[in-house]
Amino acid sequence: MSGPSGRLLALLSLLQARREWSGPALAGRLEVSERTVRRDVDRLRELGYPVRAVMGPDGGYRLEAGADLPPLLFDDEQAVALAVALRMATASGAGIGDGAARALATVRQLLPSRLRHRVDNLEVVALRRTPGAGDAGGATVDPEVLVVLADAVRTRQVVRFDHGDHGDHGDHGDTDGPPRRVHPHHVVARAGRWYAVGWDPDRDDWRTFRVDRMRLRTPLGPRFEPRELPGGVDVATFVAARFKGSSGPDEWPCRGEVVVHLPASAVTPYAGDATVEPLGPDRCRVLAGSWSWAGLVASLVRYDAEVEVVGPPELRAEMGRLAARLERAAVPAQDP
Repeated sequence: MSGPSGRLLALLSLLQARREWSGPALAGRLEVSERTVRRDVDRLRELGYPVRAVMGPDGGYRLEAGADLPPLLFDDEQAVALAVALRMATASGAGIGDGAARALATVRQLLPSRLRHRVDNLEVVALRRTPGAGDAGGATVDPEVLVVLADAVRTRQVVRFDHGDHGDHGDHGDTDGPPRRVHPHHVVARAGRWYAVGWDPDRDDWRTFRVDRMRLRTPLGPRFEPRELPGGVDVATFVAARFKGSSGPDEWPCRGEVVVHLPASAVTPYAGDATVEPLGPDRCRVLAGSWSWAGLVASLVRYDAEVEVVGPPELRAEMGRLAARLERAAVPAQDP
């Protein structure tokens, strides 16, 4: 970890993780000299951390047990941002999940009780993007909205809100009329955007709402009796299916098989979650899916090569419809 501030945090983390450290051991872990370790220990003491020198052949340091450590100086927004970032990191797939969980536990112990309560309430789920399901891109979300939603999930309270722009996933364009209501089940993050997953009692169905488009109304509504997601699946499976356009299992509703006149090595890098099987040096079999037959056709003809449809008949029929539409589009428009 580079920089004096980062090194101080690393030193403090090491001292919290083990009862006693020798000077050479700390220097080795931090990749600095023992003299630098002594200076950093002095800085921690100036900040109020009770680091005691341990006598012995090698010398060492110990963070006093039972001592009151200075609280971290985070305002509410910073505390929420830090908790969100660390919780997201635990599911990032980048090999830092355990470290992020330990870091969150360490930070939590040093927060004032008021902020610790807010951090504990903020339970979110980080979802990985489904290949081929579109990249949503980032959107700014008010941290306070995340806190309120997460608290409503925990306390099982109805959330009332207005939903702007294009509505929720699977229910587009309905923004007029009375406030929407949802029994929140989870707050999830996917591809840079935040979603509230819950039961919509007015539509008698499950919905996923874009959090950046939610304008919450206060106070929260009455408590509700929680229910399981359809099929008893976890929230990751449920949301992945919804983004594929499926109201049931986590799979594309439209699936087809074609032979593409290209080597498998030329198709695989762009195939997303499709299956590519080589059929020879210049052909390959592709089994792919999409949320619609037109979307599937579009994904299969982008390779700029001959395509043979193996099945099903719906895919072949959609190829014909789109071919006729493109043929009409290729005809120059007539002057009025």
